[in-house]
Amino acid sequence: MARVLAVGSGKGGVGKSTVTALSAVALARRGLKVGIFDADLTGPSIPKLLGVTERPTGYGEGILPPVTSTLKISVLSMNLLLEDPSRPVIWRGPLIAQAIRQFWGETVWGNLDLLLVDLPPGTSDAPLTVFQTARLDGFLAVTTPQGLAGEVMEKSLHLARELDTPLAGVVENQSYALCPCCGKTFEPFGPGNLQSIQDRWGMDVGIRLPLDPDLAALGDRGKLEEYRNDQVLTPLEEGLRAIFPVM
Repeated sequence: MARVLAVGSGKGGVGKSTVTALSAVALARRGLKVGIFDADLTGPSIPKLLGVTERPTGYGEGILPPVTSTLKISVLSMNLLLEDPSRPVIWRGPLIAQAIRQFWGETVWGNLDLLLVDLPPGTSDAPLTVFQTARLDGFLAVTTPQGLAGEVMEKSLHLARELDTPLAGVVENQSYALCPCCGKTFEPFGPGNLQSIQDRWGMDVGIRLPLDPDLAALGDRGKLEEYRNDQVLTPLEEGLRAIFPVM
């Protein structure tokens, strides 16, 4: 694998998994080989968003992840190992940490250009295990314009910095919307604080993504690979290429 980028927020509900999946879609559509490790073992979203239902298979002594139907994005998620994906994973922290280490050590990703790691919310066992186990080339934080979301997200930036993981950038999701009548831009949740976060943490890459009802509809149907709104995909692609210019 050329690069490994963790995507996290510290807070649930900001669209972190959607941003992860869309990042993979944007790059895969440009011909890059991309994988996603869904490290949110107790609340996985990636298989649903991308319509992946196939179970991982054995490959020698390792695990071979399935790929999406169109763009061939490799996906490993706990949900793909459950007999009934609707059932919860009721594990304590040590067992979750053990599973993350096992998945990381045994998965055969092949020759990827980028592996995205979708982190669970918070700064405790699961994300901590990823930071300590994986060779991360960067951490991409996801927030929304609301002040509370930004405050909690910054806890994850503290975690990444304390564990010597480069701060790659920040995504402000749901940053603005387009009026369906006149096409003008407006900010339904206020102006946000993306630039101040970048300045405070010394991050050059800041990505603003709009609200888009079509995005939620496609995700609910497992059809995110079909999403083609350049107002979302282009900023993500440009931001990721700014983080890793050699891609």
